[in-house]
Amino acid sequence: MTGRRGGRPLVPAYLSTGGVARPSRPHLERLTVLTRDGAPLPAGLPAAELALLELLSGGALTVVEAAALLRLPFSAVRVLAADLVDLGLVRAREPIPPAERFDPDLLKRVADGLRALKHQ
Repeated sequence: MTGRRGGRPLVPAYLSTGGVARPSRPHLERLTVLTRDGAPLPAGLPAAELALLELLSGGALTVVEAAALLRLPFSAVRVLAADLVDLGLVRAREPIPPAERFDPDLLKRVADGLRALKHQ
């Protein structure tokens, strides 16, 4: 959260999660995409959860990106994100499985074919 001159966080990560070590939603992975839901904020949210919501107000982020921006361990951000999903303040979308991703080689061949048609 708040950094010191030496780069170490002022608040230990376990305090940012309220001492919770495991998320209520174990399926949250590093590449799970988080987006802010439009629900009104309830009173009394912890500072770390408010910081995550503020980050997400600018758009979607993966859990690992949010962890880097908040300067918290991935495991702590998983707990925070799971709490916010449980409250209905954040939506979590699973990463696209590798089998469903586009084949870069196929895309390159299509682009090459389109360029060849353009020059004819």
